[in-house]
Amino acid sequence: MAVPRIPSRRSAVEPFHVMTVLAAAARRQETHGDVIMLCAGQPSTPAPGPVLAAAHHALDTEILGYTEALGIRPLREAIAGYHRRRDGIAVTGDDVVVTTGSSGGFTVLFLAAFDAGDTVVMARPGYPAYRNTLQALGCRVHEIDCGADTRYQPTVAQLEEVTATLGHAPAGLIVASPANPTGTIIDADELAALARWCEEHGTLLVSDEIYHGVTYGRECASAWQTSREAVVMGSVSKYFSMTGWRIGWMLLPEYLRDPVDRLSGNLTICPPADAQFAAVAAFTDESAAELDAHVERYARNRELMVRRLAEMGVADIAPPDGAFYVYADVGRWTDDSVAWCAEVLQRTGVALTPGVDFDTARGRQTVRLSFAGDTAQIAEALDRLEAVLADGVAG
Repeated sequence: MAVPRIPSRRSAVEPFHVMTVLAAAARRQETHGDVIMLCAGQPSTPAPGPVLAAAHHALDTEILGYTEALGIRPLREAIAGYHRRRDGIAVTGDDVVVTTGSSGGFTVLFLAAFDAGDTVVMARPGYPAYRNTLQALGCRVHEIDCGADTRYQPTVAQLEEVTATLGHAPAGLIVASPANPTGTIIDADELAALARWCEEHGTLLVSDEIYHGVTYGRECASAWQTSREAVVMGSVSKYFSMTGWRIGWMLLPEYLRDPVDRLSGNLTICPPADAQFAAVAAFTDESAAELDAHVERYARNRELMVRRLAEMGVADIAPPDGAFYVYADVGRWTDDSVAWCAEVLQRTGVALTPGVDFDTARGRQTVRLSFAGDTAQIAEALDRLEAVLADGVAG
C-alpha cells in the first residue's frame, strides 16, 4: 500500500475569511441578484484613464516578455518621483523594487529579512496576511493588543514591554498607516519614534503605506522620513484603483536589495510586464486628478456610514482616519461574527467581513465594512442593515 501524502505543517494557516464571504456573495448574486458588497477591500472604480491608455499602447507596441526581476526602470523612476513629491524624501529608482502586488512583496521581504524562529511583532487588530504568511515561513508572530487608547496602533512603550517579555528585541515590527481594518493613522511623531527605536535595537521596521493618498484630513507620514533602515511597502491597488493589476513596490535599505533580487528572480521571475508598463501612467497629474475625485467620494461615504451606523446603535468604531473601512463592534448582537455576517448576507444581500480575520482575540464581536463603493448603494445597504439590526440578528 502506498504511503499517503499529507499537506505540509506550514500550510496549516488560518484562511482569509473574507474570501469565503466573497464566494457566498457570488452564489447569492446568482440566485437573488441583490448583493451589495461592503466586504471587499478594493475600490469600485477602474484604473485611471491614462493607465488604461498606456496598457493598450503596451499591448500594441511592447513584446511584454520577462523584465528585470526588480521591475522596469521607467516604473521604478516614476515611483521614486512619487515619493519625492509626496513625502519630500530623497528616493531614486535604485531604492525601488517593483513586486507582484504588495502581497508578493511581503513574501519575498519576509524570506530575505527573517529566519525561521524569528519573532515579528504586529498590531491586533491587523491585516491577517502578515500573520499567516509569517507563520507559514516559520516565524513567530507576537501580536500587540492595540485599542482605542493608542488609536489601534503600536507604541514604543509597547515595544519595550515586548522586548522585556522576550528577553531580546524582536526581529521585526510591521505597522500599517492608514491601517486595515481600522483605518487609523499613526501620528507622525509616534511613527518617527518607532523608526528610531527599531533602528537602535536592530529591529526591521516594515511600514505598510499602501493606503497613502486615501486620508481624511489627518497627516500621514512615511517611515523613510526618519529611517532609511526601514522598509516601505507601496502598491497601486488602493489609492490608484488597480487591485487586479498586481503591482506593488518596496523602498529597501541597501543590505536587502541583493537578497530580494535573488529571491524575486527565483520566485516570480518578474512582476506582470503589461501591468508594469501601464502603471507608469498612474503617477501622472492626469491620473491624480481622477484618483483624488475618488477620495472625495470616499470621504462622503465615510461621513454617511459613520453617521448612519451611530443612529443604528453601532457607535463603538475605530476612527477611520484613512483607507475606506469602518471597523465596528457588534458584540451587542453576536459573539460569532462569521455566523452573523453569513446571516446578514442571507437576510439582506449585504456582504460584510467578519472581524475574526483581523483580531484573534476579540474578532468574534467585530466586523469590517468598506465604504469604497457607490454612495447610493452604500445608503441602500445601510437601510437594509438597519432593518435587521432593529429586529435583531442571530449568530
